[in-house]
Amino acid sequence: MVSKTSVHALADALRKDAVGGFLLIGAALVALAWANSPWAHLYETIRGFTVGPSQPLHLDLTVEHWAADGILALFFFIIGAELKQEFVHGELRNPRRAMLPIVAAAGGMAVPALIFTVFNLAAPDALSGWGIPMATDIAFALAVLAIIGRHLPPALRTFLLTLAIVDDLGAILVIAVFYTDELRFLALVGALLLLAVFGYLQRGRGPAAVLDRSPVPNWLVYVPLAFAIWALMHESGVHATIAGVAMGMLMRSSIAAGERDSPLHRAEHMLRPWSTALALPIFALMSAGVAFGDVGDLATDPVALGVFFGLVAGKLVGILGGAWITTRLTRAELNPTLSWWDIAGMSVLAGIGFTVSLLITELAYPGSESMLENAKGGVLLASVAATLISAGILGWRSAHYGRRGIPGLADARDGG
Repeated sequence: MVSKTSVHALADALRKDAVGGFLLIGAALVALAWANSPWAHLYETIRGFTVGPSQPLHLDLTVEHWAADGILALFFFIIGAELKQEFVHGELRNPRRAMLPIVAAAGGMAVPALIFTVFNLAAPDALSGWGIPMATDIAFALAVLAIIGRHLPPALRTFLLTLAIVDDLGAILVIAVFYTDELRFLALVGALLLLAVFGYLQRGRGPAAVLDRSPVPNWLVYVPLAFAIWALMHESGVHATIAGVAMGMLMRSSIAAGERDSPLHRAEHMLRPWSTALALPIFALMSAGVAFGDVGDLATDPVALGVFFGLVAGKLVGILGGAWITTRLTRAELNPTLSWWDIAGMSVLAGIGFTVSLLITELAYPGSESMLENAKGGVLLASVAATLISAGILGWRSAHYGRRGIPGLADARDGG
């Protein structure tokens, strides 16, 4: 029989970023091996299997989409809650520091799109893929950072977290404006109205406080409400994980009278192990299985080259350059615990594309199998290259901070 002590110990382990990183990357490696094995057909059959009702909302999604759009919203809820904590109580309270990753994210979207466009000027049919190298996969980037950067300053994780969320919001906006045939405004308005209700229930005083004093468990209200928000956001045509970020940002981070912890802290503490053990590995297993084509062909294909250099070089130039120029032209400032070498390594790390990049790939080339496969190959190779290069830079910086005995990510995050 499993004791409560063992359960608590397992939950505490799953709250560590490094543990989540190993599980995520391990699941991604299994997916890659499976997708390139003799059993690849079984893999494609499983992730292409449709589950869910088509009415009244279009929730008849494939297993792959349930993983990337559905359960990953749990991870994004936690990310949103972390950002709320940083904006209210942490590093991002200082507008001069909060501005830097936001502007850097804009540069990290614009420069990769420009590089892709330059590579494909001679091929007008391929230009629709300009949005592919814009996106950073926040789940994989944070996982790699947790594994290779145990002694890096916690401010670097906050910088990446903010940048990646802004990057994701920008990519979702690009999808909505340039790659979506129909944006369903009625569903979007419904999601926003329910988000307003969610935020109201977080006030902790007045009529909303009745919920806290009720004998009915809170989750009986919040779980159906959260699912309705997610379902309407998905129905609207906006990437549904944004619902997770929004709800996380709306969580109350202050402690009301009679409370030991804020609702934000309680929810994050309870849900993080589930995100680490289930949401992220399932997402990686269903999303990272890209089949290798002929790698030699990718070296001469403008679509693959545009995606590769857009992610690897474009993210570095756009993020690092954007941040550096911002500090020179405005009052924005870099956290004094960080160096520009840290930002350089993190900028390369942001070149891990995967989920949203692959989503835009599907939307950009629906009628061309060759461009679709070449773009996917470019995303895969760029993500591997970004991981290896950033591991070298950030591993070196982590060792540097470790020798100086400065508290790092392992000290800040491993306690949950």
